[in-house]
Amino acid sequence: MTESWNPADKAVVRLPSGRTVRGRGLRRPLPDGPVPAFGVYLLGERPPPTPWESDWLRWPDFRLPADRRAARDLLEEVWRRAGHERVEVACGGGIGRTGTALACLAVLDGVPADQAVAYIRRHYHPRAVETPWQRRYVRRFGQGE
Repeated sequence: MTESWNPADKAVVRLPSGRTVRGRGLRRPLPDGPVPAFGVYLLGERPPPTPWESDWLRWPDFRLPADRRAARDLLEEVWRRAGHERVEVACGGGIGRTGTALACLAVLDGVPADQAVAYIRRHYHPRAVETPWQRRYVRRFGQGE
C-alpha cells in the first residue's frame, strides 16, 4: 500500500473524506518529491508512457470527455484509489480539464454538485473548471450522467 499525498503540498486537494488527489499541468516539470502510484491524463492525444501506472482519457482542451461513461468509471477508480494511494489527475495546463475532473471527484466524495466547482476553486485553483459546459458537466455528473 502506498501512502497518500501530503495535503499541505501545493496542488494537492484534500476532499471532505480525507482522500487526497494531486492535480497538475503536464506542460510544467514534474514536481519534486514522491511520484504518483497512479496517474490519469486528460488529453486529446495519448500521452507518453510513465514509470508509474497510468490511464488516459481522451478529453480535448476546453471540451468534455469523448466518452462520458469511461470518464465516470475512471473517476470512480481515481476516487477509490485516492483513499490509500498517491493519485494524480493532469491535463496540459492543469486548470480546466483537471479542475473539472477534481470537481467530479468532489461530487463523488459528497460535495453537492452545485457547490463542487466552488469547492475546487477554493481548494485547488481559482480558475479551475474553465468553460460553461465544463461547469454544466460537473452539475450533471452529480445526477449520474
